[in-house]
Amino acid sequence: MTFKTTLKSSFAALLLLGGATIAMTATAARADAIDDITKAGVLNVGVFADFPPFSSASADMTLKGYDIDVAQALADALKVKLKTVSVTGQNRIPYLTEHRVDLLMSVGYSKEREQVLDFAAPYAPYYIAVIGPKALDIKNKDDLAGKSIAVNRGTLEDTSLTAAAPASADVKRFDNYNAVIQAFISGQTQLMVVGNDVGAQVLARQEALAPEQKFQLLTSPSHIALNKKEDRLKQAVNDAVAKMLADGSLNKSSEAWLKTPLNPANLKD
Repeated sequence: MTFKTTLKSSFAALLLLGGATIAMTATAARADAIDDITKAGVLNVGVFADFPPFSSASADMTLKGYDIDVAQALADALKVKLKTVSVTGQNRIPYLTEHRVDLLMSVGYSKEREQVLDFAAPYAPYYIAVIGPKALDIKNKDDLAGKSIAVNRGTLEDTSLTAAAPASADVKRFDNYNAVIQAFISGQTQLMVVGNDVGAQVLARQEALAPEQKFQLLTSPSHIALNKKEDRLKQAVNDAVAKMLADGSLNKSSEAWLKTPLNPANLKD
């Protein structure tokens, strides 16, 4: 082997070593979201834009609601600005894993999601219910046979309904909650499956239809989701939620948006 060949081989090895070092450094930097958030001065939080009373557009076209209150408290705790990012049931987990957002609000726990996400402390009561008109006799999942049911595609409501519904149920999947509600109200479907938050809005506003909750498919509090191995960020979120519980601000948001005092017992998995 000539000196020239040896020199080329050594240079190539250095390039590979340098590339590996850069990759390791980038991985280490990405592994701590707190540093990235602090450096940017912004906390990017994924929220549903059509999810009243948790988040929805107000008269001035800014998002307001329970989730927004909590997200703002998290940003304040980190001493950065809050940037809300509108997500859907289909894209929000990729938005998180691709680091387009730092946190996701209103995420129900499931073993499948735990494979790719981490869950901070629960911060809101949540359950999934089957809702239908009073005149329709539905008592349990077996009664869903042959019924048409609206659900938001790709959400925990969708997976819960899919697991429970008999083969003859006609599950119609839509891309947002407004479309689910409209399908139910207009009679396109006989039933809808939504969370208690969305359901409360329909129950309160549709007197002529006389909708009611038939039964619950799943009871699980809402969590704030983040990427795995972000221990410092998870601790910061948990601390902020604990502070909101202790100082009464979380209860204040519950009374303002959910129209009921917050029961800490409903925040247990």
